[in-house]
Amino acid sequence: MNTKLLGSSLIISGTALGAGMLAIPMVLAQFGLWSGTLLMIVICAGTTYAALLLLEATLKSGGGLGLNSIARNTLGKSGQWITNALLYALLICLLMAYILGAADLVSQLMAAMGLAITPTQGQIGFTVLAGGVIAAGTGIIDKLNRGLFLVMIACLATTLAFLLPDFHFDHLSRVLNNDHWQLFKTSAVLFTSFGFMVVIPSLVAYNSQATDRELRNMVIIGSVIPLFCYLCWLFAVVGNLNPTQLGELKGVGDLIAAFEHHSRWIGTLLSLFTGLALLTSFFGVAMALYNQNRDMFHQNRVVTYVLTFILPLLGSLFAADKFLAVLGYAGIILVFLAVFVPLAMVYALRLADTQPQRYTAEGGPLMLVLSLLFGSALLASQVLF
Repeated sequence: MNTKLLGSSLIISGTALGAGMLAIPMVLAQFGLWSGTLLMIVICAGTTYAALLLLEATLKSGGGLGLNSIARNTLGKSGQWITNALLYALLICLLMAYILGAADLVSQLMAAMGLAITPTQGQIGFTVLAGGVIAAGTGIIDKLNRGLFLVMIACLATTLAFLLPDFHFDHLSRVLNNDHWQLFKTSAVLFTSFGFMVVIPSLVAYNSQATDRELRNMVIIGSVIPLFCYLCWLFAVVGNLNPTQLGELKGVGDLIAAFEHHSRWIGTLLSLFTGLALLTSFFGVAMALYNQNRDMFHQNRVVTYVLTFILPLLGSLFAADKFLAVLGYAGIILVFLAVFVPLAMVYALRLADTQPQRYTAEGGPLMLVLSLLFGSALLASQVLF
């Protein structure tokens, strides 16, 4: 795999690695390591296969920078409008969240440097600067993301090294909660933590010279890296914290505070990791929305830049309180976009026998049925319980 494809895999990983890195231990640790690990592997496998279905649809439909062209070529006008509506709702909501989170980090950084800025100034400043990186093109995002990702992995590895001396293997078999329905409900959090499919059309266009097999490997590697990071972190949390500490975890701040007695650097490392994870996730989601707008409106970079960031910025400035309620439904939107839409695309393409020589996701009809059941289970975990 060349550096361009490897960088693309890291964009996939960076898009997935976000708040889930710190949220996953808080929702899974109480159910025991082995049950949590099994569920996470199942969610990763289902999400990866759905991403491969989208890769198949992208290649067989002739590609495109965004889902707009792919949906039009596979699902027709009605499917195109439904897909676009779901995609814009999801991406704008996510960008609003990232802008709000990044602005808070920027404000803290400026305060540490003796400069006071308002939340509004932080949101506008971050959006303008980070948006400029997106407008510069996927090549710039790729190169910058590689550096940020390496720092993220270094932060994680250093944190794990600090925690290793106090690791207790007897903690790994501990189970605090045997409620399997409650465990099933965490599927939504895990699924969102592997939500990277929106970047696939952009990366296929970026790697236009790659073979279908190389693109397939790009997707698989990009999805396995977050799984490895999540599992390492879950092992560290379960192996280092006692039942009382696990029961007291209510937020990211509690998790960081629980580890600070190991080393004064852990809080700093985890805060740095969180900030970088948020930034790489922003790059992936913003790139997907920017290229979707290029694909849909066919405007120059300046107009596309404005179209991409004006609504998320306005939403973060004026509707932050309402957005927090809406964000709870983002997982439902993601299920449709990441599972059901690729399924419908591939079913239509295979039925028409379009481009049979291009990449076809492994497993045949049986895997399509299993993918449908996977998406239905995710939807049930968010709606019925």
